[in-house]
Amino acid sequence: MSAKIKLDVVDMFIPDGCNIILGQSHFIKTVEDLYEVLVTTSPYLEFGIAFNEASGPCLIRKDGNAEDLIEAAVENAKKISAGHVFVILLRKGYPINVLNKIKSCQEVCRIYAATANSLQVVVAETEQGRGVIGVVDGAPPKGVEGPGEIAERKKLLRDIIGYKR
Repeated sequence: MSAKIKLDVVDMFIPDGCNIILGQSHFIKTVEDLYEVLVTTSPYLEFGIAFNEASGPCLIRKDGNAEDLIEAAVENAKKISAGHVFVILLRKGYPINVLNKIKSCQEVCRIYAATANSLQVVVAETEQGRGVIGVVDGAPPKGVEGPGEIAERKKLLRDIIGYKR
């Protein structure tokens, strides 16, 4: 038996000043658990979550504490249209602040991307449905950093982000 597969590239919408986390999970309780992970990380973090259910009513489940980010996460989940995929949009925080907690959430199977870069999702479609097979995160390298770029990177990490003061 041979199956036909169609590939689709879906552009994600990332609002200005935000980061996106794209992952796969397996249970209706995902939205509540991801909400708890995010809301307990920082009192300043603003976020929206959308999760594509893959059985039963197959709804897009949603939650968050910023209505505009909830709406944008839902729109991204609709465009992907693959079961068990979740989209998180973050503002006033970074993926590095929450990623380990998200990965330790019992339902989370994998993280595809955590970025503020432009993001494309590669989706495969079969007779059964759609599934994420990968992502394109940002642009390709333009060269190798030299001493000036190394100094800039370290300045960004230490002086702007506050890492290793």
